[in-house]
Amino acid sequence: MVHRGACAMHIPDGYLDPYWCIATYAVTIGFAILAFKKVSKKLTPEQITAITVLAAAIFVAQMLNWPIPGGTSLHFVGGALAGILFGPWLGFFVLALVVSTQAIVFHDGGITTLGANILNMGIIDVLVGYGVYKLVTRIMGNTRRARLIGAFLGGWLGITLAGTMAGIEIGLSPSFPYGIKITVPVMAGWHALLGIIEGIITALVVDQLYQRRSSLVYVAQKQAIPTHA
Repeated sequence: MVHRGACAMHIPDGYLDPYWCIATYAVTIGFAILAFKKVSKKLTPEQITAITVLAAAIFVAQMLNWPIPGGTSLHFVGGALAGILFGPWLGFFVLALVVSTQAIVFHDGGITTLGANILNMGIIDVLVGYGVYKLVTRIMGNTRRARLIGAFLGGWLGITLAGTMAGIEIGLSPSFPYGIKITVPVMAGWHALLGIIEGIITALVVDQLYQRRSSLVYVAQKQAIPTHA
């Protein structure tokens, strides 16, 4: 389905038609403007440092790829983790920084498809992970068990839906040789399966940060996750 050596979540140049590139860039830029307005007046130097630290950690984690049949691979994305720790607005900037650096410096993902890649990993994954986590901890209470379950489900569902959206974008681009009936099941299926690993990693990282009372948790936006047990 994709060329050998490609990473399934990072859509390369040439995979999307121009209208998809323009549309996804428009959505991503619009969300970035909204996110900036939400955080610009209350962003602290400590939060900027924490964003950089988390972005660097996610960048390194994304370098570890899991090969799948067809000559491509999947990897840890970290969108849900960023959303859980920093909320949807700062979490977006964490992933936007990671994905942009990968595309511009390391050519992992295309420039024309950068809007789509940030949309999938920096908006969908972040929002879904954040929303699921908040829902679970609201229902079950802000306990260690609730945080583990919420982070796992957020990590799993976030990457699954992000991968599904990538399949839709690719499949609806006439220039791509495979249609949506192939791209969506393949992308959704593999990401749902390996999303289990994403969920486990997300849950373990969130749990360790809480258990160790990491400063990363406490400099994040208070509305992202409550800091009391």
